[in-house]
Amino acid sequence: MSELNIVLVEPEIPQNTGNIARTCAATGARLHIIKPMGFTIDDKKLKRAGLDYWYLLDLTYYKNIEEFFEKNPDGNYFFFTTKARKTHSDVTYTDKSYLIFGKETKGLPEELLLDHPDECVRIPMIDDARSLNLSNSVAIGVYEALRQLGYPELQNKGQLHNYTWE
Repeated sequence: MSELNIVLVEPEIPQNTGNIARTCAATGARLHIIKPMGFTIDDKKLKRAGLDYWYLLDLTYYKNIEEFFEKNPDGNYFFFTTKARKTHSDVTYTDKSYLIFGKETKGLPEELLLDHPDECVRIPMIDDARSLNLSNSVAIGVYEALRQLGYPELQNKGQLHNYTWE
């Protein structure tokens, strides 16, 4: 099985994290959350956004970003930021890729970005737009990586309930 990892650095909004958890559950991506968080994990809004997908989720928490890198030393890291000079579709995602996203109000720390300039990627948008919603950004990143990997282990064909396709 392919291993795609989503990393949230200090998420602040429970609904975003719930939506991201649901995306991870539906795609088989692992979710890594780096504390501190702006909410508690038993927050109603978090659970509501994730609905009944929590049992499908592979979730790991870390006390800080240093612990995350210590425990995941061999990953292919991609730092999603509005400050990057290349787009998220200009890189090649491989098995064991880590898509790393910062907190909603500040993004990723610039010191971290400076340490990884070739792994920083941006989702294109118009000049006047500050940023996309975090859960939307994660979904865009996840599906670009999965597209490149050939949608491993995902159901690619749907079926009508009351009719058959010709």
